[in-house]
Parts: sequence; C-alpha cells; structure tokens
Amino acid sequence: MKAVIQRVKHSSVTIEGNKVADIETGLLVLLGVINEDGQEDINWLSKKIANLRIFGDDNGIMNKSVLDIDGDVIVVSQFTLHANTKKGNRPSYIKAAKPDVAIPLYESFVKQLEIEIGKPIQTGEFGADMKVELLNDGPVTIIIDTKQRD
Repeated sequence: MKAVIQRVKHSSVTIEGNKVADIETGLLVLLGVINEDGQEDINWLSKKIANLRIFGDDNGIMNKSVLDIDGDVIVVSQFTLHANTKKGNRPSYIKAAKPDVAIPLYESFVKQLEIEIGKPIQTGEFGADMKVELLNDGPVTIIIDTKQRD
C-alpha cells in the first residue's frame, strides 16, 4: 500500500456535484493498493498514520498526531499512486490492484483506521470521478509505502 498523507485545515470530496466528505483540521489520505497488499500492510499503515506526529504542539513543533488533536480523516482511493512512468509519456497502472482485490483491501483499511483513531472516517467513492479539495496546512505532505518499511 502506498499512502500520501496531507495535513489539512480543510478537505472535502465532491462526486457529481454532491459533497460526500467534508472535514476541518485533520488528514487527507490518498491510498493506492497493489495485489501483494494484505492485512499486515493494513494494520501497519493504519497504526502509522494514526500516530504520525505531524501536528504542531504549543511550541509549534510537529509533536502531535491526529489522535492527539482529535482531528478528522478522509481516505480516498487513488490507483494512480502506483503509476509507472519509466517508458514513454503514458503512465502504466499495471501494478495497481483491480477493483475485485483493491475494494476489499481499501474498505478494510478504512475500518482499521477507524479503530485506530476511535471515530468514523469519511471517504470518497471507489472508482468514482471525484473532486478532492484541500487546504494543505504547512504544507505538510508525507508519502508512506508499506513495501519500504525497513
């Protein structure tokens, strides 16, 4: 699994003119899934994101997690995170898991992250044409790949 985590002051997801997710201070997580991903990746990544200390403390030092600030989270599936751009100018998405594999893993990740942060997670809609809006705070953007933990 690959995740792009953005610290946000505000984020929302709109599908066909309908706002389906809307948060204030928290995290926007873009999540890409490959066939080799499994429950171990889900558990590790959700714990890592919940405890990632990227919010400022009273001294402005990034020392607090989304848990510490009682922030909210939106998770959006994004297969393009696994784009291969080595050949030509058209990205290949051959590594990205097909929906029959990706959807259950995505849904399981959302459920596990809800457990980790102790509150509901808002989401986009898998496979939909989404308009994702955010006000990146900092900007702070972290990329985590579960296949590069060591």
